[in-house]
Amino acid sequence: MTGGQKDYSLFEKHLTLITGQKPVLSKSRMAISNFKLREGLPVGLTVTLRGQRMYDFLEKLIHVVLPRVRDFQGLKAKSIDKSGNFNLGLREQTLFPEIIQDDVIKTQGMQITVVTKSQSPEDSLFFLQTLGFPFHK
Repeated sequence: MTGGQKDYSLFEKHLTLITGQKPVLSKSRMAISNFKLREGLPVGLTVTLRGQRMYDFLEKLIHVVLPRVRDFQGLKAKSIDKSGNFNLGLREQTLFPEIIQDDVIKTQGMQITVVTKSQSPEDSLFFLQTLGFPFHK
């Protein structure tokens, strides 16, 4: 087990605590020499939430995590793509209350994507505002 693998195992525990579901390890499909990346090396973890777990996670994200972000002024509506999906990046996993700060060796960022069935950004924005997402005015 390499040093990078150890980081993924700890972050895998953290992601399991945050989402309530075991993440899947994503591996690189091709080698890129400029990034010192070889084919088959681990590059990230993914979790797909559906049903009640998804709603529980979104509620925790909206009401607990986002208010803990430093200098938070609201989410940008520009983060909604043409298909109506919303993307949000967090710089560290310690914003979630399940993570004990002393256990964190290296902070990890995470990308959260909320996929909606709406076909336009305007419909998606209205739907996400209805769910309670705090968008910047």
